[in-house]
Amino acid sequence: MIWIIVIVVVLLVLLVGIGVVGFNKLRTADVEAQEALGGIDVQLTRRADLIPNLVSTVKGYATHERAVFDEVTAARAAAAGAAKGGSVADKAAADARLDNAIVNVMAVAEAYPDLKASANFQQLQAELSDTENKISFARQFYNDAVSTLNKLVTTIPWMFFAGMAKVGQREFYKAPEGQATPPTVQF
Repeated sequence: MIWIIVIVVVLLVLLVGIGVVGFNKLRTADVEAQEALGGIDVQLTRRADLIPNLVSTVKGYATHERAVFDEVTAARAAAAGAAKGGSVADKAAADARLDNAIVNVMAVAEAYPDLKASANFQQLQAELSDTENKISFARQFYNDAVSTLNKLVTTIPWMFFAGMAKVGQREFYKAPEGQATPPTVQF
């Protein structure tokens, strides 16, 4: 009789232990995915913060390009709003709009050789390129974290703990059509 009680207690402790491990594993993977999404927000915000300096530099040479500058301002505001709380799809759409606005600013800059030779413009261009690389890395890091989470949520034994941990599959960061790579601008 005592052996049966001991076996039942050991099995209960084992089941509770497995439950705790499953719960913690799923919650940890979910938090890592959320942190990775925050990394994308940081880089998108960094890029959006570079834009006013770039626009100011270009404006000094191309004051008649008002529509381009207005679109940059609107795209920057949309990106900042999405970074503060939008869905992954909202962030991707705002990112794409800002990419297009940056390409348009760079196209305007092409028409001004003195601007392209400006040290300030070259420094902004280098910072923007560095930020594009960081955004690409942050997107990949997020998608890796989401992949790990989604595998856990859909495989045995972890899937049995997903409801208890209140963790579900997350959406991958997908660049909108035509935005799979950062914009390239030739100087």
